[in-house]
Amino acid sequence: MEEQPYGLWKSALTPESMAGDLTFRDVGWSDDGETLVWLEERGGEGVLVARPRGEAQRDLTRELEVRGGVGYGGGAFSVHGETVYFAAADGRLYHLQLSGGRPQPLTPAYGNVASPTVSPDGEWLVFVHTDGDEDVLAAVDTEGALWPLKIASGADFYMQPTWHPDGEQLAWIEWDHPNMPWDETRLVTAELEAGEGTLEAEPTSETSPSDVSYLQPAYAPDDETLTFLSDRDGWWHLYARDLETHEVEQWTEGDFEVGGPAWVQGMRFYDWAPSGEHLVARRNRQGRMDLVRLTPEGDEQTLDVIEEYTAVEQPLLSDDGRVAMIGSSSRIPPRIITAQSGDDSRIERRSSTERVSKESLSKMQPVRWTVETDEGETEVYGNYYPPTNPDYQSSGAPPAILMIHGGPTSQRVATFEERNQFFATRGFAVLGVNYRGSTGYGRDYRESLYGDWGIADVEDAVGGAEFLVDEGYADPDRLVVMGGSAGGYTVLQSLVTHPGTFAAGICMYGVSNLFSLTMDTHKFEQHYTDQLVGSLPEASDTYRERSPLFHGDQIEDPIAIYQGAEDKVVPREQSESIVESLKSRGISHEYHVYDDEGHGWRQPETIEHFYKSTMDFLKQYVIFH
Repeated sequence: MEEQPYGLWKSALTPESMAGDLTFRDVGWSDDGETLVWLEERGGEGVLVARPRGEAQRDLTRELEVRGGVGYGGGAFSVHGETVYFAAADGRLYHLQLSGGRPQPLTPAYGNVASPTVSPDGEWLVFVHTDGDEDVLAAVDTEGALWPLKIASGADFYMQPTWHPDGEQLAWIEWDHPNMPWDETRLVTAELEAGEGTLEAEPTSETSPSDVSYLQPAYAPDDETLTFLSDRDGWWHLYARDLETHEVEQWTEGDFEVGGPAWVQGMRFYDWAPSGEHLVARRNRQGRMDLVRLTPEGDEQTLDVIEEYTAVEQPLLSDDGRVAMIGSSSRIPPRIITAQSGDDSRIERRSSTERVSKESLSKMQPVRWTVETDEGETEVYGNYYPPTNPDYQSSGAPPAILMIHGGPTSQRVATFEERNQFFATRGFAVLGVNYRGSTGYGRDYRESLYGDWGIADVEDAVGGAEFLVDEGYADPDRLVVMGGSAGGYTVLQSLVTHPGTFAAGICMYGVSNLFSLTMDTHKFEQHYTDQLVGSLPEASDTYRERSPLFHGDQIEDPIAIYQGAEDKVVPREQSESIVESLKSRGISHEYHVYDDEGHGWRQPETIEHFYKSTMDFLKQYVIFH
């Protein structure tokens, strides 16, 4: 074992190799369960892939980029029979036979689309459409012979349309500003009437008590039950409504979440078996996940065939009872896997070459610490990654990076965080901070950030740094705070309000001016800051007080800032403004702008440059500090 300073260990996770990794978005089954379909991103381009049972995989789309275009994306495709229906980056819906051929357009190139959902008889396709200002539920015939029809409008947002097995009813989720989908949504059901070239939806019920979030309605195959997710008891749990008596029964309960924040379209947290005998649901216990099989009679069984995976996404059951999903753990990169009770799981596709053995990667450890608030002590959660590399050793306490997630309504979970492993295998301690406002810990914890954004998140990050130092996990003189988007805002606020606590900051497309964020951001988050900070103009003093741009003279620690030139969520001006302030006062900083990038990095060359330049920055200001 070679003696080498922390931060200078050599790792097989190189910028070049990481730039070639895949990202998985969703999975689908053909009706007979013989073909598995999934969506993967290669170099930022979405490609649909199919694997018939017993055969090699093959690409279904090559010339068209597959991507849901509503909000942050998601809901890009669905499979019905032997046909896949998908949204493309050009704003159109297409259909394509799984056996091959060329994709055929179903809708004109106008606006953007997501969540294509086919009627049981295969005649109609319902989807979410936006022109940038108005969102609607729309429908088109599956041959594309008719002009698309608007079947539901008036709400600000729509998601997760689902058909009743008889094809005569539809359910969906909708909500309005100033709410976000985790604040308050409505579960709507409607009777459908199909005519000659027409489809009309007449709402029959609406479930919308205040301060309750509804997610993922799904009709059971027995025609008699509508299941859905709701946080009416403070946690996102599974409920069932009898369609005849309208009685509602809670199917799961406890301090865990089946659902999660609906940042994107097409999120799936549970799925019914086509037989209707059971469903499978994902449970999130403070970031660690498993799958459970539930029956209408109340039987419950944990699926131990996927025990090695601690993060599960998009579970989907086939006709013969196999479940497909995206699975990972802190030391297993995402995989497309299929499993059946009593059988071993099968790996259908790997996101990377998995060039580093599990034993050579850092094993995430859930941790918690307390911070002092006006109400007393508050517990905060995090994921700790110790520096790990079997080829090297170092003396003393290591440098540490506090990773601040975006959102801020999000969560660091027990998935494969390649960025964390990149640094941990080089000799950094890494702490993913699930500050107040994070999901996965109940509604009260999530809403504890409301009104306190820029204060509570910063206190929790600083508290996490103190925790690392107190436990001997980190060198107090070599602490780094790093985050993107809302996490980048926390980075800037931390450097403004706690100068000298961190040796350096790394800010990716972070918010510096809350005023311009509110005025310039996209429709989905147009009123998000109303909850997080306050409503304008009444809260203008608070906006100014908590905007790092107006207090840039308090930043004295080195900082690296990264920005996508095409970012519509946190526009480039947010970074330009704070950089001008740093430059005018001679504060050590770096500024990197990536052309053709938006809110996050997609292109391999961007990813490679980001990691190389970040390591150069850390060597200069932290490792040799």
